[in-house]
Order: sequence, then C-alpha cells, then structure tokens
Amino acid sequence: MDAFARALLDPERSPPPDITVRAGADPAARFAVYRNNVAASLIEALADTYPVVRQLVGDAFFHAMARDYLRQHPPVSPVLAHYGDRFPDFIAGFAAAATLPYLPDVARLEWAYVHAFHAADAEALPPQALAERLAQPALLARTCLRFAPAVQLVRSAYPVVSLWQAHQTDGEVELAGIDLACGEAALLVRPQWTVQIVPTTMQTADFLAALIAGASLGTAFESSGLQGERPLIDIFQCLLANAALTAL
Repeated sequence: MDAFARALLDPERSPPPDITVRAGADPAARFAVYRNNVAASLIEALADTYPVVRQLVGDAFFHAMARDYLRQHPPVSPVLAHYGDRFPDFIAGFAAAATLPYLPDVARLEWAYVHAFHAADAEALPPQALAERLAQPALLARTCLRFAPAVQLVRSAYPVVSLWQAHQTDGEVELAGIDLACGEAALLVRPQWTVQIVPTTMQTADFLAALIAGASLGTAFESSGLQGERPLIDIFQCLLANAALTAL
C-alpha cells in the first residue's frame, strides 16, 4: 500500500508491479489516469481552501506549487477539508514565491478561516458573568478567559487582512491602495455559524494572544502595551458580541 501511495503522488515513479488491469490495457496508462485524478482532486481541495493565494499568484503558478506540495505532504486524513494545514509553511520555503513575502501569511489567514469554519460548537459565556467580574477589579486581574474553539488570531508584518478583503468581491481587484509595508492583525470568530474576520490593532492582538495562551487579564494587559480602560471595554464587547468566550 505504501508503494502504491508513493507512486500515486510521484509521476517519476513507475506503477506498482502487482496492479491488475483488464485484458489488453496498459497498466502504466491506466495508473496515470488514476494518478492525475487524485492529484487534480487534491489541488482542487487546496484551491478551495486558499482562494486568495490562488488569485494572487494565478492558476498556473498555484497548480505548480500545489503539485509540489502534495508530493511532499500527502493527505493523512480522508477528509479533504483538513488537507493543507502545512501549506503556509510550505509557501514560506517555496523559492519561486520569494518575491511575494506576504503570501505565507495570507495563507495562514485563510487556513485560520477554515479552522474557524469547521471548529466545534460551544455555548457562549453569558454577558452577565463578565459584568459581575468587571465589578470586582482585584478578582478581574487574576481572571483567565476560555475561548470558543472557533476563535483564531492572526498577526502579520504585512497587510494580510486588506489583501484578503480586496479579494472578497466579484469585481476587479484593486491593490494599489494597500501599503505592503504595513502589518495587520485580525481576530477570527464564528457567531451564528458565520466566520467573521475582525481587524484589530497589534496591541489588541498581543493582548488577545496572551489571553488565548492562558495568561490572566492583568498579566496580559501589562504585557500588551494597551493603555486605559476604554480598550478593554471595547475588546470585551467585541468578544461577547461574537460569542468568542465560553467561560471565566
């Protein structure tokens, strides 16, 4: 089976010697058809998961890159929606994509979207529970937050959110106004079964990253660079409105 799988994903390999075909058929030709169908299905799955990456590089480039990827990273699950988790890191090491340094992070944003879409459901934290905790400053500082499985956070040195948003239209894509030297961050949430990409400041993203990693509110706030009470209130309102929290 391992030899069959290796030959299936590598066109340089010969078909396994023990395959059986109908009388008169060429084993190599029949195996090539099967190989092409499998490769096409995996490339299509990657294209469905990474549509913005595909648009940024074009179909021909994407197909060539995806074909190299599937040879190095064959599926480990029968669920095609789970295929492609290593694609962002693969793009980062793909020499032909080096002229597009933002491409790996665009891919990371798209994979975070897919993860958020397929994540398990969870019951949201009642707003009253957080309101009661806000009335106890000393306890609030020691409080840790539990996030819904769908919550994802993306931080990049490039404007990945703007690039993603520019491609969410049926019209002509306009990239001229996007500053490629400007970093961006986003929180991905899934209220009411619809994934939302919420742009955030880098300070807010640092704060949320610390919370997601398990830090208390006090520790996360001190290390994030946030100042004043208003940012905290805005962040809490966003998290509650988007069903991003499940427990204190």
